[in-house]
Amino acid sequence: MALGACSRQNGSAEESLVSAVRAPAYDQSIFERVRRVLEQFRLDVRGKKVVLKPNLVEFDPNAVVNTNPLLVHAALEGFRSLGADVRIAEGPGHRRVTLDLAEAAGYFQTIPKFENLFIDLNLDSVARLDLSRPVSKLRSLYLPKTVLGADLLVSMPKLKTHHWVGATLSMKNLFGVVPGGVYGWPKNVLHWAGIEESIVDLHRLFPRHFCLVDGISGMEGNGPIQGTTKHVGAIIAGNDMVAVDATCCRIMGINPEKVRYLQMAESKGQLSGRNVRQIGEAPQHLATPFDLLPQFQPLRSL
Repeated sequence: MALGACSRQNGSAEESLVSAVRAPAYDQSIFERVRRVLEQFRLDVRGKKVVLKPNLVEFDPNAVVNTNPLLVHAALEGFRSLGADVRIAEGPGHRRVTLDLAEAAGYFQTIPKFENLFIDLNLDSVARLDLSRPVSKLRSLYLPKTVLGADLLVSMPKLKTHHWVGATLSMKNLFGVVPGGVYGWPKNVLHWAGIEESIVDLHRLFPRHFCLVDGISGMEGNGPIQGTTKHVGAIIAGNDMVAVDATCCRIMGINPEKVRYLQMAESKGQLSGRNVRQIGEAPQHLATPFDLLPQFQPLRSL
C-alpha cells in the first residue's frame, strides 16, 4: 500500500501517472533517462524487494523480440540508487533453458554478474494462490515465490503487436510469471482458460507493480516473434498497467478501447484518458502507427 501511495503522490488518489520520454537509441543515455523517470514517480523502495520482469521469448539476431538488456541494466541501477534490493526474473513460454536464451539475447554480456541476479521463474519454488474474482476458467494458480514475495514487480515488456490479442505490453508480459515447471511449455493452460481473461486475472494478482516499457525499437505485424522491427524511440512508464498499456496502444496507432483485455481490466476510465495524467511527451507526439495483421485492422485508432 505504501508503494502504491508513493507512486501516486504527484497527483490525486484516483489518478494514474504515465510518463513517456524520448530515447532514440540503446546507448549510455538510457541510464540517465530511466533515473529521471523513476524520480518522477517518487517510489519509496528503500530496503524493499524489487523484481524486474523483462520479456524474453525467443532469440533471432535479425529481430527485436526481447526487452533490450541495456534497458534492464538501467532499471537495475535506477532502483538500486533508490535503495532497493533488486533481482531480475523471467519464465519464457517457449524456451526450456532460460539462461541460454538470456545469453543469446546479450544479458550476460550487458549486465554485470547477471547470473547472480537472475531467477528462472519456470524453475522457482511455487505457492498456490486462489483467484478471488476470476474472469477466466482458472480458479487458482501455482506461482513463483520470487514474484509473490516482491514488494514491487516491475513489468518490462517490449512494445509489440501480438497475433492473438492485438498488442502485447505490460499486462500480457505477466504470462512469464506462470511457471513452465508446473504448467509445461508453452503454458497452454492460459490458452485453454482464455488468453484475454487470463491476462486480466494475472493483472489482478499483482497490484504492487510498476511498468517500464521498451519502446525504443518495437515489433509490428506478426508479433510477438515473427514481426518486423519498428523504431519508436521512447520509454513508457507508469504505476497503472491499464493506463500504461492504453498509452502504448495510442502510440502504436491502436484504439485501446477496442482491445478486449484492456476493456475487461479497466476500472477508472484509463482507456479514455479519464483519471490519467500524462507527463513527459504526449502520446500523439510519439505516434508511430504499427502494421497490424488483417484480423486486427478494426483496432485501428480513428
